Amino acid sequence: MNLSNSQIKRLRAESQRLKLKPVVMIGQNGLSENVQNEIDSALGHHELVKIRIPSLDKTTKMPLIDTICAHHRANLVQAIGHVIVIYRRNDEIDRFANLLKD
Repeated sequence: MNLSNSQIKRLRAESQRLKLKPVVMIGQNGLSENVQNEIDSALGHHELVKIRIPSLDKTTKMPLIDTICAHHRANLVQAIGHVIVIYRRNDEIDRFANLLKD
């Protein structure tokens, strides 16, 4: 699901309003299978998830973010410093349906 700029803006505002804390933290082992499972589980339960990524330079950080989004079929909402916010719709919960209506 591709999000429009206005939908991303609303999700970003919602992540700030909810004062989300990073649910998953990627350590020095990188994207291990356990970390991938945690991200998948968190997206399944919450739809909108903050993830703390290791301190990397921009050339290394963006491919990592792209890998996470592609593997989990999620959309990048925000990337600031070492924290990213991603979104993946869950039809059972659909918590943010009102925000995503255009």
